[in-house]
Amino acid sequence: MGRGPRDGFTLVELLMTVAIIGLATGAVVLAAPDPRPSAGQEAERFAARLSRAREEAVLSNRPVAVETTSVGYGFSSFDGASWSALTDGPFGTELWSEGVTVSPAEPLRVVFDPTGVAESAALTLSRNGRARTVAVDGAGEVTIDD
Repeated sequence: MGRGPRDGFTLVELLMTVAIIGLATGAVVLAAPDPRPSAGQEAERFAARLSRAREEAVLSNRPVAVETTSVGYGFSSFDGASWSALTDGPFGTELWSEGVTVSPAEPLRVVFDPTGVAESAALTLSRNGRARTVAVDGAGEVTIDD
């Protein structure tokens, strides 16, 4: 007596289907971009805010400081008597993106005077083995180096 028509799938067919689905899922996960900004993008954002702080110092005719830590950075201005935090527009306190490390790790303070001049300073941002350095020269110009 022979067997009738097959009903369902064999174990080998099911295992092959699961393996193909697993490979396709892995390819999609590996091809998906990392949603966190790269060190370069974080450096560009920080450099833009430094440039804006310099402009604010010149336009408002008062010193503007940018203070960095290992977790983020913030802005403050000097009104002739004391320093006060800036919070309007692009000057809110910002945290570095997840996975970004800064060097030097100790706090760094850059002060732009009313003419836009600042003391030279540099901060290196790195993530996943890639690093970018944001530098401020003595004239207050902000640059990004590899």
